[in-house]
Amino acid sequence: MPVTSEVAIRPFTFEFPESELEALRQRIAATRWPDKETVADQSQGVPLATSQALAQYWASDYDWRKVEAKLNALPQFITEIDGLDIHFIHIRSKHEDALPLIVTHGWPGSIIEQLKIIEPLTDPTAHGGDASDAFHLVIPSGPGYGFSGKPTTTGWGLDRIARAWIELMKRLGYTRYAAQGGDWGAIVTELMALQAPPELVGIHTNMASVVPPEIDQALRTGNPLPSDLSDDEKAASDQLAFFYQHIGYAVEMGTRPQTLTGLTDSPVGLATFMLDHDAKSLELISRAFAGQPEGLTRDDVLDNITLFWLTNTAVSAARLYWELTSPAFLATRGVSIPVAVSVFPDELYQAPHSWTEKAYPNLVHYNKLDKGGHFAAWEQPQLLAEEIRVGLRSLR
Repeated sequence: MPVTSEVAIRPFTFEFPESELEALRQRIAATRWPDKETVADQSQGVPLATSQALAQYWASDYDWRKVEAKLNALPQFITEIDGLDIHFIHIRSKHEDALPLIVTHGWPGSIIEQLKIIEPLTDPTAHGGDASDAFHLVIPSGPGYGFSGKPTTTGWGLDRIARAWIELMKRLGYTRYAAQGGDWGAIVTELMALQAPPELVGIHTNMASVVPPEIDQALRTGNPLPSDLSDDEKAASDQLAFFYQHIGYAVEMGTRPQTLTGLTDSPVGLATFMLDHDAKSLELISRAFAGQPEGLTRDDVLDNITLFWLTNTAVSAARLYWELTSPAFLATRGVSIPVAVSVFPDELYQAPHSWTEKAYPNLVHYNKLDKGGHFAAWEQPQLLAEEIRVGLRSLR
């Protein structure tokens, strides 16, 4: 059992007043709607029908208390790191030889994203795995997200979060652990690897940063791509070009986050902004609200959005984009410790094996999955859990 340091680690539970939930429902009911889009697809953003279906369910049938009870049934804690309160879930496996693993969410995600992978990773024998595949899990809320503190000064960028996570694992007494993440969590995980604490034995990512710098530069400037790209490399470049052209939400958060006051005033405004992260995810979520759930249910989506609303973290979370020091967030970084990579077909781009093995000279696992997208832990928890087990197995 890890031995914690003398720094206080405080147990945490919560319960939002019913008055706040009723106020939320009233605001949803009072939504002022825009006109219907003038196209038959989603090229203008979240369709009006999706927004209205979400609002109708949110105001009349959605039950926040279910996910509140689920979270409070887990061991949650708060500890102050570098002057900021950090909230985290800490689940010890019943298998004492389990490998500790810190899992980091991204935007527009939260700890809600990881709830479905907790049991498969901590109790693998009940989910098709062996006891030797077990993990002790640490799942923190990023600064400005959920129940973690909101930075009141600048400087809480991805590097600082990586340092804080290293301190958190040290504070929990773990002398040997791995790290995992997607979206911002993938980048925080890589930055932990670059800081190379001796306790970190390897990482797993489901959004690999493997784009060669010259490719990234060409895509951002409109310069011609190299003529010798393989089919996989050309396909990945095309996916990235599309993504870079449809990243308006990131531009707004990265340059003018405080302008997004409307996200703290309108629940439906917040919801539509969060739904429009990437084309494939929006299609998946739209189908869920049209009665065709596949991977994500209506409750999954609203659990996450409601957490943002109740904690009033839309703008504080957005500032993480403002703190980004380089737009080349998917370019290679020079990670040298062992890396496991899982590539989901509906991710922002499918990292080619050729780029991946160059970016990670100590690549211990690479696999392309046949389904799943950007929010892999949320959409395909069994697939991601198995990928984490297999990918990190050689590091035990």
